[in-house]
Amino acid sequence: MSPVLAGVLQLLALIAALALAYRPLGDYMARVYSSEKHYKPEKWIYKAIGANPTAEMRWPAYLRGVLAFSAVSVLFLYGLQRAQGILPGSLGFQAIDPDQAFNTAASFVANTNWQSYYGEQAMGHVVQTGGLAVQNFVSAAVGMAVAVALVRGFARSRTGELGNFWADLVRGTVRILLPIAVIGAIVLVACGAIQNFAGIHEVGQFMGGSQQWNGGAVASQEVIKELGTNGGGYFNANSSHPFENPTPFTNLFEIFLILVIPFALTRTFGRMVGNLRQGYAILATMAIIWLGFTALMMWTEFAGKGPAFDVAGGAMEGKETRFGIGASAIFSVATTLTSTGAVNSFHSSFTGFGGGIQLLGMQLGEIAPGGVGSGLYGMLIMAIIAVFIAGLMVGRTPEYLGKKIGTREIKLAACYILITPALVLCFTAAAMALPTPPHSMLNSGAHGFSEVLYAYTSGANNNGSAFAGLNADTQWFNSTIGIAMLLGRFMPMVFVLALAGSLAEQKPVPETAGTLRTDKPLYAGLLVGTILIITGLTYFPALALGPLAEGLAS
Repeated sequence: MSPVLAGVLQLLALIAALALAYRPLGDYMARVYSSEKHYKPEKWIYKAIGANPTAEMRWPAYLRGVLAFSAVSVLFLYGLQRAQGILPGSLGFQAIDPDQAFNTAASFVANTNWQSYYGEQAMGHVVQTGGLAVQNFVSAAVGMAVAVALVRGFARSRTGELGNFWADLVRGTVRILLPIAVIGAIVLVACGAIQNFAGIHEVGQFMGGSQQWNGGAVASQEVIKELGTNGGGYFNANSSHPFENPTPFTNLFEIFLILVIPFALTRTFGRMVGNLRQGYAILATMAIIWLGFTALMMWTEFAGKGPAFDVAGGAMEGKETRFGIGASAIFSVATTLTSTGAVNSFHSSFTGFGGGIQLLGMQLGEIAPGGVGSGLYGMLIMAIIAVFIAGLMVGRTPEYLGKKIGTREIKLAACYILITPALVLCFTAAAMALPTPPHSMLNSGAHGFSEVLYAYTSGANNNGSAFAGLNADTQWFNSTIGIAMLLGRFMPMVFVLALAGSLAEQKPVPETAGTLRTDKPLYAGLLVGTILIITGLTYFPALALGPLAEGLAS
């Protein structure tokens, strides 16, 4: 079987699996977030944190819950890392340095999981399982809660109430993420991923010496790393490590985990607003972009010319032979079009255009299908922008799902789409202008610039993957990327929740003959074009200096 055919068949199998899970999972999540029942374990949690799950919140209160919970999480994870040297199960590792502890705490709480450390050489069992793995669950649940709050803003009228943040957080964790993660961990263990609390031990003899490995609860952390679109690996090699991703089947299973909730949330959206066709329109938009990026990535990685490429069947540098180019390309697009950041190959070794596709996927805002929760609310923001543009073209006040998109709503949407590019471009410019940060670049020229641009794109968009040619474990990069991750996560949430509150206060607008049908293919095409044009206008100059220049020169 040719490598190209193998990659296409894997893509088809993945699409089939996602299609089978779409309806039951989407409907189930809609029931979870619409339920008024609270299970006994959930009541114990509410009692422990002093929350009243039945109290409705307006958007400022909902936002305060998000920010307070996340701030406490950052402080807890930072303290856990700084105290690692005195904790049991530390495997002899000492406390994490302050700048790296801040970077890691910000990273995992912001659902980014950017790592400037070697996991197997820095973090003990307590920090890995009691700190990082816990944040993999709750940071994903925060994103889902904010998305559901925005959906309620569309579904409700004449009220500013968006639900209860604490109830949404707990239900998302207990009823959705935890059950799927348990089943997924069993699958990974059955296929060869490790799950233990073993210490450091020597493995085999290599070139006259031995190699040391430490064990860990890898399978359980791996599954939520992908399911929650987190991305931080137990080992530095991430999902290319055989302890995390042993076989081609587990590789495809992990890609499925990355994509299944973000895609299924479009069904949840359609169910909660009472119009499944609206959910299908958002799904179609996401699917068109995802499939287009996947096809482009596979083409550029298989199409390399030269003796080395011909012998390997494509650009095999930096890719695992047990996965090959097709599976590596699919994985790469899945992680950069979501906020996952997991890698099963060396992104810096992709072709120049391949690296550009990865960058562009993140710069779109990771909305196709995007991160858990963040992908849906990001796409709905773009849907509002597209409706506004359509309204300008026909001279009519734009409407979406029966809500008028007025001055306040469009300002909030505009602030949302501007904040992340501002962070990416300003921090990249500062890093390139100052004398010290460029010393961390492994390469010079266009590829070196791409390394820095990729780092801030990944951080501000809460992705977490890296070109890996950049030494990011410096005070400058630990601090600035940490700030970019926090601002890139929580500032957009401010605008999303303010928009949700504004929409929920409106009364429904009756549909007329002049209302734009947002559940039709024409609107889906308009939405795709809007996303690509806005991103292109924003990032094209930076992309031209980096991956485009490198690709044209090769």
